[in-house]
Amino acid sequence: MSSDNQSYTYEQAGVSIDAGNALVKAIGPLVKATMRPGADGEIGGFGGFFDPKAAGYKDPLLVAGNDGVGTKLKLAIDTDRHDTVGIDLVAMCVNDLIVQGAEPLFFLDYFATGKLENGVAERVIAGIANGCKQAGCALIGGETAEMPGMYASGDYDLAGFCVGAVERDEQLTGKRVAPGHILLGLASSGVHSNGFSLVRRLAEDKGWKLDRPALFDQDRLLIETLLEPTRIYVKSLLPVVRDGLVDALAHITGGGLLENIPRVLPQGAHAEVEADGWDQPGLMAFLQAQGNIEPGEMARTFNCGIGMVLAVDPANAEIVRTRLEDAGETVLAVGRIVEGEKGCTVRGSAGTWSAKADWEAAHLG
Repeated sequence: MSSDNQSYTYEQAGVSIDAGNALVKAIGPLVKATMRPGADGEIGGFGGFFDPKAAGYKDPLLVAGNDGVGTKLKLAIDTDRHDTVGIDLVAMCVNDLIVQGAEPLFFLDYFATGKLENGVAERVIAGIANGCKQAGCALIGGETAEMPGMYASGDYDLAGFCVGAVERDEQLTGKRVAPGHILLGLASSGVHSNGFSLVRRLAEDKGWKLDRPALFDQDRLLIETLLEPTRIYVKSLLPVVRDGLVDALAHITGGGLLENIPRVLPQGAHAEVEADGWDQPGLMAFLQAQGNIEPGEMARTFNCGIGMVLAVDPANAEIVRTRLEDAGETVLAVGRIVEGEKGCTVRGSAGTWSAKADWEAAHLG
């Protein structure tokens, strides 16, 4: 029982203002390291400014997006590996902007937890700053929320918000895509940030030893392969997009190949993806075998080794491939656009993705 005249403090209720101030001070250099034309990299005010004119834009359309990391966070928290989930947070946002032809300009984050542990928060925000540098955008602000009773001990959640720009009439809408276009895929770095509810369920049911070498890669721990950060494709894609060499881009996130490619197609265009066209990554083969997952379920749950799909005119395919490979990407021929109902079909031969017979899976709309 407390005394009626007891003097309460915010810290007694579980919120440390001093810890929050210390965090802002600690992350200041990280934020300044993401400076770019249009942003001064300062933090601590009530909002962040960005000047599109200073960034070189004449008549820009602004494109905004927000996202999170999903239950990949839980895996990171449970294994005390907080250094790369910030990269995932940025990647999920900026990759969604480049598919619309937009250059990511600035980013803001939201970090929420029950009790602020600065060592953890700093590692997470350092990852966010790393992701921003990879994407060429400025980290101009954010919010850290300490909310006792809202989260279990040690848990936290992340959200990211990004704004980009594209000159008017240069945005990618997919309207130029037509039957005959070639589909190129850019290799993913792993599971990226989708499908982790299934990954975690398999880990629990199958008793995975996360701190042991992966069966498919003896040089890396299994947990390292699972938490490999989402690849950021912005700097490699932006030049070919600006040169008009790409007619549509699809970021392969939740819904996999089947559901994401149709999002950027016009009516009358159907994507045919040939799974025989690339080798199934060892991590994907491991997940499929562990869960006895049907090929069609793989195609709508995971990226299956393809993090981004490009629709290009056949006349531009070779130059796009060359320029992206020179930029460090692994480029794969994954299919074509044919005439038909808007949608996507993924198919493979017997043996592809461990199938016992020829198979296909389709999604319309």
